[in-house]
Amino acid sequence: MDLDRITVDPNRMGGLPCIRDLRVTVGMILGQLAAGQTREQVLADYPYLEDDDIAAALAFAAARVNERDLPLAQSA
Repeated sequence: MDLDRITVDPNRMGGLPCIRDLRVTVGMILGQLAAGQTREQVLADYPYLEDDDIAAALAFAAARVNERDLPLAQSA
């Protein structure tokens, strides 16, 4: 999985994962796709994006869905 296109900077977009350090968040891309937009429509809305950016956003989301937070063991 190539996630080099996903950047996280606490000083950009509130630290949300972005595409290639642009001000386009992974969530913005996923939201458009979830609303029924095609990849072509997303690329038309954001002409500076590439199809690989959309693929990276989907891969990032899939990886995050499979993550789990485990509680730290408490000392006795």
